Amino acid sequence: MKAKVDPDLCTGCEVCVETCPEVFEMEGDLAVTKVDKVPADAEETCRQAAEECPVEAIIIEE
Repeated sequence: MKAKVDPDLCTGCEVCVETCPEVFEMEGDLAVTKVDKVPADAEETCRQAAEECPVEAIIIEE
């Protein structure tokens, strides 16, 4: 699976970085993905980060 952050929606709250640091990191004031493909052992926390994002900025591609 792949994940990406919509920079137009991201508010930089860091929930995704705290929930799934294997996939997300902060770049300035916005979160970005730091991997092309989500590692298998991080898929569950990546989905959790997407669900917890207050502005629904995380897009998951299965």
